[in-house]
Amino acid sequence: MSKRDYYEILGVDKNADEATIKKAYRKLAMKHHPDKNPDDKESEAKFKEINEAYEILSDSEKRHYYDQFGHAGVNQNAGAGGFGGGGFGFEDIINEMFGGGFGGGFGGGSRTRRNGPSKGADVRADVTISFEESAFGVSKEIEYFRTEECPTCNGTGAEPGSKVNTCHQCKGSGEVRYAQRTLFGDSISVKECNVCNGTGEVPEHACHTCKGKKKVKKKRKVEIKIPAGVDHGTVLNLRGEGDIGAKGGPRGDVHIVIRVTSHKIFKRDGNDIYQELHISFTHATLGGEVTVPTLDGKVKYQIEPGTQSGTVFRLRSKGFPVMDSYGKGDMYVKLIIDVPSKLTDKQKEALKKYAKEMGETITDKGKNIFDKMKDAFN
Repeated sequence: MSKRDYYEILGVDKNADEATIKKAYRKLAMKHHPDKNPDDKESEAKFKEINEAYEILSDSEKRHYYDQFGHAGVNQNAGAGGFGGGGFGFEDIINEMFGGGFGGGFGGGSRTRRNGPSKGADVRADVTISFEESAFGVSKEIEYFRTEECPTCNGTGAEPGSKVNTCHQCKGSGEVRYAQRTLFGDSISVKECNVCNGTGEVPEHACHTCKGKKKVKKKRKVEIKIPAGVDHGTVLNLRGEGDIGAKGGPRGDVHIVIRVTSHKIFKRDGNDIYQELHISFTHATLGGEVTVPTLDGKVKYQIEPGTQSGTVFRLRSKGFPVMDSYGKGDMYVKLIIDVPSKLTDKQKEALKKYAKEMGETITDKGKNIFDKMKDAFN
């Protein structure tokens, strides 16, 4: 059976530009996609026919041969209605229909992206700072490894003086096509060429420095400013300081992970600081002024007589600054009353007198034999 004209299948004029062809293909492919027409053999056949037409008309070289010689001119290159093709393929149809992101690998949709400039990989660097440095901000020099253009071959991958040849497997396209069977019939899939790794070129003699990879790993040192208020686990980004891009693409980024060491007194929660302050029993009973350490230095605070252990008071704006904004958190101080464990005889007598005046009865149960003998002789 003779095949229908590809322009007729897509419903476009022979002089239609690429955008018009893509628009027509998208509309028809979505209309006849098997997922929207389950168990409809007619739609399945039309879908295959639409894909085959777009496979040819979206490729300028194939379209040229088709315009000159018809179906015979593209017989060996055309797939049997596959998902491969130009800039809009099966992945794009799925995304268009269901709003999904299936990641790549469905053929034509990634062809342009794979062969064009691509951004370099991102790099991670860790930096450790102190609790105080995280509060006030600090400048730090970080070190990390990133890929650079090979200085020996200047990024060609070839030993100086040798040639760079077009890849024999992909003929310089950077990709290879192969047929495979799917639920919807035979399809043409596109993959990166494993000989040239998608570059389309193979050096006659690989560079001795980069082994033909065109790039090398180098250590880099950068001075960075860490803002005040940064927290443990915060990630700062350095744009365009990562691995080199491919085919003129931009560099990747550097993700700097901040590690903050713990403090012996302070604990952080958000932008607030918490600490425990130990005071004596006498101080808690009589009240008075206490000295409180803060990030800004020591401050005085007046506590009330009869303060109980576990009492918490707040010092406003003595916490962490809000990163990249205004204002500060607060400091919360929990008072811990220390009960003396060793007293002199004079101190004990004073406490007994105090207890007696308060109507308390103090027994001698806690005395050891030597204390009891001492009391007996007195």
